[in-house]
Amino acid sequence: MSKFDRFTLTGIVMLVLLIAAPFVVAQTGWHGGLPLLTRIVIYALAVVSLDLIIGYGALVSFGHAMFFSVGGYMVAVLAYHTNMGDTIFGWEGTNSALVLWPLALLACALLGLVIGYLALKTRGVQFIMITLAFAQMVYFILVSLQYYGGDDGLMMDMRNTMPGIDLDDPFAFYYLALGLLVLWVLFCRFIVNSRFGMVFQGLRQSERRAVNLGVNPLPFRLAAFVISAVGTGLAGVLWANYAEFVTPDMATWAKSGEFMAIVTLGGLGTLLGPIAGAAAFIGLEQILTIWTEHWMIVMGPILVLIALFGQQGMLGRFLKGGRHD
Repeated sequence: MSKFDRFTLTGIVMLVLLIAAPFVVAQTGWHGGLPLLTRIVIYALAVVSLDLIIGYGALVSFGHAMFFSVGGYMVAVLAYHTNMGDTIFGWEGTNSALVLWPLALLACALLGLVIGYLALKTRGVQFIMITLAFAQMVYFILVSLQYYGGDDGLMMDMRNTMPGIDLDDPFAFYYLALGLLVLWVLFCRFIVNSRFGMVFQGLRQSERRAVNLGVNPLPFRLAAFVISAVGTGLAGVLWANYAEFVTPDMATWAKSGEFMAIVTLGGLGTLLGPIAGAAAFIGLEQILTIWTEHWMIVMGPILVLIALFGQQGMLGRFLKGGRHD
């Protein structure tokens, strides 16, 4: 079976399972099932975006949670001012998702452009540390915003509105998030298989050879970094509407580490693997928290064992046909 067929088959199976899951959960009468599935889909969107730069470009960002938080805070803050009747630079504001969500994604893109440009001047450990440092800066900025709740976070009075879709309906919101995830995976797949994507992956394999062929690495890596930031920001937008609450904890290094762990768990450089990783990670978390509040003590060794003995993650070996990158 070709690599393309493996990806297509896995994608179809995943999509069918994710479409059917809410109906199965509804039949069981488990009220916490649909919120759990929604959380998995939102996290999947974030980690697929992260996999784009880690798995295909070897750009290990330890600060991607900052885009997750900026996306969430943008919609929460703008909705807060609108509900309070305040003007924002003379603008009366709106609660429409068709306005707020693009603004949030634009903010994430601009932040990604600035941070990516600075961080990509470095390589390896330095790149990891710079992205971590910027994420911590964003975290402390959010903590310092006492007007918006500071360390306690900011509540949203209601979810954003969207024509034709009732975002207050849990089923409608879940399928909207799922639809966005599907479109994002297809978009990332298109990028990976495009000429741009081939050059981007070539830089991972041998930057010196690419440079000798006349390629300037910075524009390719920066564009991929910005795209990844936008995808992670979209996950933050959905999270803010899902939880109706944002907090500076969305930007912590622990959240970035969680995203990286999920990508590794599912399989680097597969796009679909991180979706399975999100389901496994959140599912294990749900089970372990029932058993003990110190669930990370158990989760940690599990992730270590997977890293040692299953280096390609849950789906890496299958999707790559046993090939090691």
